[in-house]
Amino acid sequence: MGVVREVAAVEAVLFVTEAPVPIGELAEVLELPKTRVEDLLAELSRDLEERESGLMLRQVAGGWRLYTHPDAYPFLERFSASATARKLSPAALETLSVVAYRQPVARSQINEIRGVDSDSAVRTLERLGLVEERERLNIPGNPAVYVTTDLFLEKMGLESLAGLPPLADHIPPADTVESLEETLRPGTT
Repeated sequence: MGVVREVAAVEAVLFVTEAPVPIGELAEVLELPKTRVEDLLAELSRDLEERESGLMLRQVAGGWRLYTHPDAYPFLERFSASATARKLSPAALETLSVVAYRQPVARSQINEIRGVDSDSAVRTLERLGLVEERERLNIPGNPAVYVTTDLFLEKMGLESLAGLPPLADHIPPADTVESLEETLRPGTT
């Protein structure tokens, strides 16, 4: 393979990619058998861990990609606050959550769950490539239904939607919900 070690070649390819690279594509690019590429990925993962790198290797969305190590998060957080980082609005994050957990889902369903119009947020998420129209329902108005994309999985660091945390972990206990609802009922203060 020339002067570059095989494992260094794998690292270089994964460093420049904008999407997870399937093992078959790595094997083709490196002109190596898939089994050898699997060994090189394991070696790269060990090497990053042993040298306490700020990067880690992960298998996501059907391929392999380098990600920042979770221990580096506080530094990245400070860095992103100082740069002009692109962030999703709270409305877009809520809408993305609804699509992720309820997909396929129509805009009217998203609006009902959120309690507000979500058309702008859906358009933003479509433009960013995080959600896409899956199909049109065969009912009056032919509403579109939306699903998350492979880019969503990649950005979330997930292999599949099965990796989403359970919603039950984020729902308050029934007595808490009841006390919150009590304060919102007419005639109570």
